[in-house]
Amino acid sequence: MSAPDDRRAQAQPSTGGLDRPRHSGMRTMRFPMSRADARSLRAGESILVEGEIVITAGLPTIQRLVACVEESRDPPIALAGGSLLHLGSYSRDTADGGLEILYMNPTTSTRFNPLMPRLIRHFGLTAVGGKGGLDAACTDAMREVGCVYLSFLGGGAPLHTAAIKAVRQVAYPDLVAHYRLVRLAVEGLGPLTVGIDAHGNSLFDSLQQQAADRMPAILARLATDRAAS
Repeated sequence: MSAPDDRRAQAQPSTGGLDRPRHSGMRTMRFPMSRADARSLRAGESILVEGEIVITAGLPTIQRLVACVEESRDPPIALAGGSLLHLGSYSRDTADGGLEILYMNPTTSTRFNPLMPRLIRHFGLTAVGGKGGLDAACTDAMREVGCVYLSFLGGGAPLHTAAIKAVRQVAYPDLVAHYRLVRLAVEGLGPLTVGIDAHGNSLFDSLQQQAADRMPAILARLATDRAAS
């Protein structure tokens, strides 16, 4: 059951007094992001995000969303034209039925590869994200609908958490907090890197190819060093 009243769900995160760094010259994108804005981004570009995002780090949660699609049911939190970011949180329930987020960090997106194309297409998502990227099938779906993959800094929990302004809505309270579907208000979330753009360009593919291209020379140098030792 989702929390319909923002005042009940709202909770200020604990940030330890961290001051947000300023990033001059970086684009700030308003979320939910328009499809035109999503298509304007290019792989490798860094951005800040403000507005509202939807997050979960749970495979069971993603599976429930797929079931909503298959059974023609609306998800407990609206996703059409919005974001679905692979972010989890260490949180605690509050006495008034809300959720207090103590810290937020990305989870590995590749765990969701088999299910994400269907969600991207069905809900017309404009942004997905987390860490580690997504596969070619997901990239194809993103190119079709106009969706980007945003890469979050692993271990950047203080930065990500400091950007949270309020918890707007929480769904699937039977799951551990890390897996719940949560709608957040954020300001200055980032910097985030466009890992895969809406035109099918992927930094992850480029880096893998660069590594593969360099591998023969590295192996040859190691073999030479071993022979000389």
